[in-house]
Amino acid sequence: VQLQASGGGLVRAGGSLRLSCAASGRTFTNYNMAWFRQAPGKEREFVAVLSWRDSTSYADSVKDRFTISRDNAKNTVSLQMNDLEPDDTAVYYCAARSGLLLRLNANDYDIWGQGTLVTVSS
Repeated sequence: VQLQASGGGLVRAGGSLRLSCAASGRTFTNYNMAWFRQAPGKEREFVAVLSWRDSTSYADSVKDRFTISRDNAKNTVSLQMNDLEPDDTAVYYCAARSGLLLRLNANDYDIWGQGTLVTVSS
């Protein structure tokens, strides 16, 4: 599986963006898909994950503002981000891993997209 993230950009605080991650190479229906982000000078952190059985988990900082979803017919996973805050500014990465368990640690993911930059101005 190869991943291609898109949809980043510059938005004002309170605005919305929708990130997409397109998977190619093989079907990703049996993969857990996640979004991570990395702000300048900080470590990569978990944002959201969607299991192949449609279970979800979110970081506390984005809960109730972000929604992860997938379209198996299009082989894409999306991250709808609402009510954005300056602290959401980061490069966002999509990632995939096979397996039954939800994982929130970046080290557990072996397939990564190239990242897309989200900048939220105050």
